[in-house]
Amino acid sequence: MKIILDAMGGDNAPDANIKGTINAINKIKAEVILVGKEEIIRNKVKEFYGKEIEEISNRIKIKNATETIEMEDIPTKAIKNKKDSSMVVGFKMLKENEGDVFISAGNSGALLTGATLIVGRIKGIDRPALAGILPAYHSRLVLIDAGSNTNCKPINLLQFAQMSSIYIKNTFGVEHPKIGLLNIGTEETKGNELVKESYNLLKEKAEELNINFIGNIEGREAFSGKVDAIVADGFTGNVFLKTTEGLGKFVKASLTESLKKNWLSKLCAIPTLPAINRFKKTMDYKTYGGALFLGVKKPVVKAHGSSDAKLFEYTIIQAEKFVENKAVDKMIEEFQIK
Repeated sequence: MKIILDAMGGDNAPDANIKGTINAINKIKAEVILVGKEEIIRNKVKEFYGKEIEEISNRIKIKNATETIEMEDIPTKAIKNKKDSSMVVGFKMLKENEGDVFISAGNSGALLTGATLIVGRIKGIDRPALAGILPAYHSRLVLIDAGSNTNCKPINLLQFAQMSSIYIKNTFGVEHPKIGLLNIGTEETKGNELVKESYNLLKEKAEELNINFIGNIEGREAFSGKVDAIVADGFTGNVFLKTTEGLGKFVKASLTESLKKNWLSKLCAIPTLPAINRFKKTMDYKTYGGALFLGVKKPVVKAHGSSDAKLFEYTIIQAEKFVENKAVDKMIEEFQIK
């Protein structure tokens, strides 16, 4: 198996991308191909580790790409004009079977555009969507769309529900995953026109499409463990995602500060440290890796734009599991039957 990684994508590139790869390489079986400016990558490896990349592992390779798609670039123009960018080169390698999965923390719009134009959509799917994984009570929560489609129609949200249902069933072994529609209330009449129309369409088509639709879900119930996936347009989903990440950081920082406030709180915290560490680990969204683009013919994973080495490490480990579980193959097979 070969994992293609955009070494130049993300706010902390290429440092975090390189360090994350080297941290992950002995925890996976796959080979990792770093796509980007070869001279920069090699110089960074020497700077960080005092060695050539080949001395660190024979399962890390470099594919030279002379351009970079920046966060401020217009997605369609960037994909069409920057032919030798690390993102476009990575997509072409994936399409031509030179790798099994592509990871990038770069420009989200360009990643969606490239995945759609170069790799291609699964037949019957109108728009691919980002499926992010978040912690939930004794479980995990899939959020779709986590940010790739800011303007949606009801048919898009219906397909997001279909894709997430197939994905959860085949990846996590949940036979009848519970799918909810993110809304400001549980009543059918709540929400804007998109949500109300999507609710009616999901209710009408759920049985036919084998979707276990449980209705509207308020944000405060999303992490209760009572729902396996929540569906939203990409704008709402991304706001929800980043608010959740911010809240998690706030809770961890506040807890740490409280425990270290004085000698008495430090002393009292000692017996509870194992439980506190378990709590921190549960709240750490980084351990859940990146978001899979559902609806694309081959596995494409979007890492967080601000990914550090730890998040890249977990995303690489997660990407290997995506390929092993044949998540995309099963999506193609099952979606096209419907």
